[in-house]
Amino acid sequence: MNELLQPFSLEGKVALVTGASSGFGRHFATVLSQAGAKVVLAARRTDLIQAEADKILAGGGEALAVTMDVTSSASISAALDEIEAVFGVVTIVINNAGITIPKLLLDLSDDDWTNVIDTNLTGVAYVARETARRMIAADVGGSIVNIASILAERVQKALTNYAASKAAVVQFTKTAALELAQHNIRVNALCPGYFNTDLNSEWFKTDEGQALILRIPQRRTGTLIELNGPLLLLASDAGSLMTGSAVTVDGGHVLSEL
Repeated sequence: MNELLQPFSLEGKVALVTGASSGFGRHFATVLSQAGAKVVLAARRTDLIQAEADKILAGGGEALAVTMDVTSSASISAALDEIEAVFGVVTIVINNAGITIPKLLLDLSDDDWTNVIDTNLTGVAYVARETARRMIAADVGGSIVNIASILAERVQKALTNYAASKAAVVQFTKTAALELAQHNIRVNALCPGYFNTDLNSEWFKTDEGQALILRIPQRRTGTLIELNGPLLLLASDAGSLMTGSAVTVDGGHVLSEL
């Protein structure tokens, strides 16, 4: 490998991706495998991620699918026990599990609020806490990458629960980074803007979707491949002096004029 690119290699690392059944998580798992990591795909239902793990295995990589509910400490601990029995201690964590329930504040039920906060914020905290404990016990450093959003910085109607959770993830990231730096564990956040995925590609063709795109300075949404560089920077030794950072990848969307 080119000496300049060597720090981006994840050879020999064990990487966990939560919420790996679709979208960002599924893509991240593939990228981490291509960078050399042993990849663990986690979701509440393994039938949704086993096929992706099988694709990585068929391509010559190493992968494992595990059941994990990020809102349950017991589920997280059991999944990490399973991972360690196969691959060893997780040293790269991509905290990607997240949901959205888009409703106006006045229409939100208690469950609508709690379910989003529990998955998007509490889940990030629980996974970060348990994986960090195990890294420290094994006397190894690591990297935790929390997937936030540009809605941590800007706002959009009908997403009070989601925006609040993602803003909290960024602040959690900074505080956890401060606490864990002494253990050589880096904690950073990745804040994506709007990306074209299977779930939203048709919506972006609508008048409303096109209007949103026109508010992005680059006048386009992102493609998943454009997250590869930022992801690998934060996950690998290439970003070894970065901790507590929130990296925005959005085509300049948060810079758009009011």
